[in-house]
Amino acid sequence: MSNQATVLNVQRFTLHDGPGIRTEFFLKGCPLRCDWCGNPESFNRKAEVGVYQNKCLTTDKCSECSDVCEQPNMLIFSDAALQKIDRSACTSCLGCAQECPSEAIKQWGSEMSIEQCVEVTKKDRGFYERSGGGVTVSGGEPLLQSDFVYDLFKVCQKEGIHTCLESSFFAHWSKIDALLPVTDLFISDIKLMDSAKHKKHTGVDNHKILDNLKRLSTTDKPLILRIPVIPFVNDDLGNAEATADFILNEMGGRVRTLQLLSFMRLGEEKYASLGLDYPMRNLEFDRIEFQNRVNQLAKYFNQRGIHCLVGTKESAG
Repeated sequence: MSNQATVLNVQRFTLHDGPGIRTEFFLKGCPLRCDWCGNPESFNRKAEVGVYQNKCLTTDKCSECSDVCEQPNMLIFSDAALQKIDRSACTSCLGCAQECPSEAIKQWGSEMSIEQCVEVTKKDRGFYERSGGGVTVSGGEPLLQSDFVYDLFKVCQKEGIHTCLESSFFAHWSKIDALLPVTDLFISDIKLMDSAKHKKHTGVDNHKILDNLKRLSTTDKPLILRIPVIPFVNDDLGNAEATADFILNEMGGRVRTLQLLSFMRLGEEKYASLGLDYPMRNLEFDRIEFQNRVNQLAKYFNQRGIHCLVGTKESAG
């Protein structure tokens, strides 16, 4: 039994990732590096800190971070203000984030126990019952902490609470198989059908993902699929045709809904706070033309008999 997980965020009263009103736990750590990801703080499995220079009070007014840092030279200042962190020297003690009074140093991730997560869900149980909602676990990639997900969902199941897992499905099938008895709904992406392009834009090929989707389609578990539609990456008809063929021929059409989520330029400030380059920084495209392409792709999928929605996350049961 895994009693603790590194949780990036807890969102209450969410309406997007599963039916009804939900409590969503975002677990930290992800093996993919999607160019368009807006949540770089989810990459690292361990808790870490981000630096927001414009919030720093400067050392002539505040020295809380340097006073508690285990490696004082790790904090790099310019004109008396914190500029960045030498992450090669950081021990992840998190003391600087805990002491910073202005959130110039922000902690991403903290340990939560099953008991703490259950306590959160108890507060929202009335909303689940009235709306047909429940608990969703997302990421990052929650299958990196699949034992914790199993234990949490098992408790939810005993309490009659609907459970939903949102995952990239980039994991060994055994981890998904173990969660089948305690998971009521699965949500996954199907980003690109061309394996080489998938690896180029996400850091991994898609063989394991597609195999897991085929295996899940042989069970009785409902599945929502999502395509994050990215300009000049996967917004072409060729990828749509290959995706439709896969859903209909390899999965037997066993998909409740296919959602097309249009690219939004998100997360640039978070990338900077972590000392990372934003991969989509130089992307330029016409928003109206792009949205028209997305709408045409949705029309194509619906013509193929695949229930498809644009720019939304399903909230219906």
